[in-house]
Amino acid sequence: MQIDLTGKTAIVTGSTGGIGFAIAKGLADSGASVVLNGRKQAAVDDALERLRQQVPNADARGVSADLGSAEGCDAMLTAEPDTDILVNNVGIFGPQDFFDTPDDEWQRFFDVNVMSGVRLSRAYAGGMVERGWGRILFLSSESALNIPDDMIHYGMTKTAYLSLSRGLAKRLAGTGVTVNAVLPGPTLSEGVQEMLAEQQRQSGKSMEDTARDFVMAQRPSSIIQRAASVEEVANMVVYAASPQASATSGAALRVDGGVVDSIA
Repeated sequence: MQIDLTGKTAIVTGSTGGIGFAIAKGLADSGASVVLNGRKQAAVDDALERLRQQVPNADARGVSADLGSAEGCDAMLTAEPDTDILVNNVGIFGPQDFFDTPDDEWQRFFDVNVMSGVRLSRAYAGGMVERGWGRILFLSSESALNIPDDMIHYGMTKTAYLSLSRGLAKRLAGTGVTVNAVLPGPTLSEGVQEMLAEQQRQSGKSMEDTARDFVMAQRPSSIIQRAASVEEVANMVVYAASPQASATSGAALRVDGGVVDSIA
């Protein structure tokens, strides 16, 4: 299968590192004109440099904007008023006990992890409908289904993305615009590596083995019995963004390594 996105513009939010950067790279490898995004200009500039090193002919540019606010989303829209592919990847996570999580932290998670996708999808979908083609993708998580007891506020936002993606897919039925959610499981991103750094130091094992131990301890239902790579998650997103995925809409596409113990 040859995925060719030449002539398509793709915005990937939260793409200066981790899964988001891997998605941007995969889309650029497929010929898309890619817009990277991060909160800080220095991080955006660094990501652009890395992307151009890895994909020498990449057509890429960046927008520095904090998408956890309406003002940040407006800044993105001013810089990039139109797109063919929107990947709502930006998100925050972190463990915190339910009884220690104050209102403002719930609101912060909701603004970044949910409202960024609401605002940008609402703004960009109209142009996609007018052209009769478009792809909107929401990065959810296996935590949307297996709600972590130490990150209930995070799991809530990822479940919200499942409702949002399914409902918007139905709203755009018959337009040529598909909407899907992608559900990664434990993934060896920079954020996860930072979380496991102390455990790795104490064990003396490689990061891959440390991540494997973490998966088997915290997600024992994993079928692949390891953390996924960011590239493995990105591959699903690139496919869902492609013309070849034209009959896939309103779906929850799992890249969770089999963590969710369900055949549906």
